[in-house]
Amino acid sequence: MSFLESLDGTRLYYKDWGAGRPVVFIHGWPLNADMWDAQMLHFAENDFRAVAYDRRGFGRSDQPWDGYDYDTLADDLNAVMTHLDLEDAVLVGFSMGGGEVVRYLSKYGSRRVAGAVLMGSVTPGLIKNGVPPSVFEGMRAGVLGDRPTFLENFNRPFAGANREGSTVTAATLGWLQTMGLQCSLKAMAECVTAFSETDFEEDLRKMSVPALIIHGGDDQSAPLELTSRLAAQRIAGSTLVVYDGAPHALTLTHEEQLNRDLLKFAQALRNRAV
Repeated sequence: MSFLESLDGTRLYYKDWGAGRPVVFIHGWPLNADMWDAQMLHFAENDFRAVAYDRRGFGRSDQPWDGYDYDTLADDLNAVMTHLDLEDAVLVGFSMGGGEVVRYLSKYGSRRVAGAVLMGSVTPGLIKNGVPPSVFEGMRAGVLGDRPTFLENFNRPFAGANREGSTVTAATLGWLQTMGLQCSLKAMAECVTAFSETDFEEDLRKMSVPALIIHGGDDQSAPLELTSRLAAQRIAGSTLVVYDGAPHALTLTHEEQLNRDLLKFAQALRNRAV
């Protein structure tokens, strides 16, 4: 297993597949880097270097008591970028991970970055743009009260498994459950506060790299009209792609389309740089 250290000594687990220009995947809540395996394999087989890591407190990374705010999480992403000496990278952030992408670019700049993808992202701000605070109060209570039951109920709409015709299997829901149970309980609860309350307005307006924004049209976790529709208006020159009728977890329900769109974006950036 591969680990690196962030600024405060927290050890972060990472996986590094393939060779070529790097694509860095930042996972959603409450998952870990394994959620990206299908995308990482696709990129590694198409002459890219695919990197993903477990956020602090999640998966195989250390579980420190502190640091579950976006400034510290951006520091962790910077540790990955510098430790692996990544250049001309494409950053791909899902859900909570979208906030890490934009905060990293705002804090550290784009010297190492060729482009960014925000997928089902929480940006520009969930509570700020209309999601009731009670939603997140309920999530924290569920996590701290009966986490296994909370995750079982959370994962079905997350993956669109509560809809007629869903192809998401019970085994896949069990896999999501396993990833969620690997989190530090404190990290899991504090990250709800971070991704619901953080205001990313200024971060988005500072973005200067090409940006692709992908979102499910029937996303029940991060509603399109309160998130990516607004983010696309803040990021100059960005492209918004909506998957009609799709839920939040596009890696599960729209794998082929997502892989194709991500690869096309990364290849266009690579060809432009040659």
